[in-house]
Amino acid sequence: MEFELEKSQKEIQKAVREFAKGEFDKEVAHEMDKSSAFPTRIWQNAAQLGFIGIHFPEEFSGGGMGVLENALIAEEFCKKDSTIGAAIMLSCFAAEYLWRFGSDQQKEAFLPDIMEGKMLSGAAFYGAEPQPGSTAHAPVAEKISDGWLLSGNIEYVINGGKSGFYCALCSNSDDKSHLSMVMVKDGLDGLGFDGFYDKLGLRMTPTARMTLDKVAIASEDLIGKKNQGEKQAKRILAESWVLIAALALGTAQGALDRSLDYVKKREQFGKKIARFQVTQHKLAEMAAQIEQTRFLSYAAAKSFDSRKPEVKLAAMAKLGATRTAVAVASESVQLLGGYGYMTEYDVERFYRDAKTLELIGGNAVNLKNVIAENVIGRIR
Repeated sequence: MEFELEKSQKEIQKAVREFAKGEFDKEVAHEMDKSSAFPTRIWQNAAQLGFIGIHFPEEFSGGGMGVLENALIAEEFCKKDSTIGAAIMLSCFAAEYLWRFGSDQQKEAFLPDIMEGKMLSGAAFYGAEPQPGSTAHAPVAEKISDGWLLSGNIEYVINGGKSGFYCALCSNSDDKSHLSMVMVKDGLDGLGFDGFYDKLGLRMTPTARMTLDKVAIASEDLIGKKNQGEKQAKRILAESWVLIAALALGTAQGALDRSLDYVKKREQFGKKIARFQVTQHKLAEMAAQIEQTRFLSYAAAKSFDSRKPEVKLAAMAKLGATRTAVAVASESVQLLGGYGYMTEYDVERFYRDAKTLELIGGNAVNLKNVIAENVIGRIR
């Protein structure tokens, strides 16, 4: 049984698949992975075809479609190449914060450039994700007449050093128990980036440490309401779990596809290794895990499109999909034997990307906490 997609959604899948086939070059991918280079040309071409921000409103150069359509694109991209696919789909990371909570002026000034492939956006939340009740590492905002002076360091900034603006969480100098969300524009005095991380996976997605030394943030650069930053961040974080689940789903499918291609050609003891029952059972387990993940990921995406987002489903999708991607990619490395460790066969890179997806945007402990809260409910 398949999750029944609408005709338009199937057409999107086909268009994305054809684009990836023509644009994602294997040798180029290997070189960019080694050098941690962002796939600028491919990203720009994808934007021209409307694959960036398809779930954003048309008035901001988005596609006016849904979270499910965005997930379908992410899945197809990562199925073809997990590293390029993730870099493209994370190019507009944090733009949702501006869309959902930003002013009309902020949206009009930045969102079209992001959707059209002219600008990256980044999230600066002093770690992989905002942690409730933990403001120790958030930069401090000192109030001045027409805004704030922001000082501190923020780790793990996705698209750090490459974006036109960053959505950052900061604590107030007079009350550090609350967080506000502000826009930090590229090029401001006192803004810098160092510690560009040489990561295990997702190496085409730039990640850096942001340094702020009395960076002047204007009053109009507040995103949403003052002291509501943590609440706003958690709302969009749940939506990002759906995207990461889709990236992981595509990564898992891509690893399985490469395993299938290999075992159908490789011979041992005079016959294809795909004929051995032990191989068949491994492939069956991998396929079953992926199909279960697909149902859950699509269901989570549809919940956001229904205007009644299921945070529990989103957390389950992210937790399940990334675990599946790691397990399937790991088994793919095993199935390919010695070749599985070689860059030529891709699966080692898919494994590295899968492991990174498992960690970003919320690790297993945080996701389990969210799921448990929703399953257990209030305890009297």
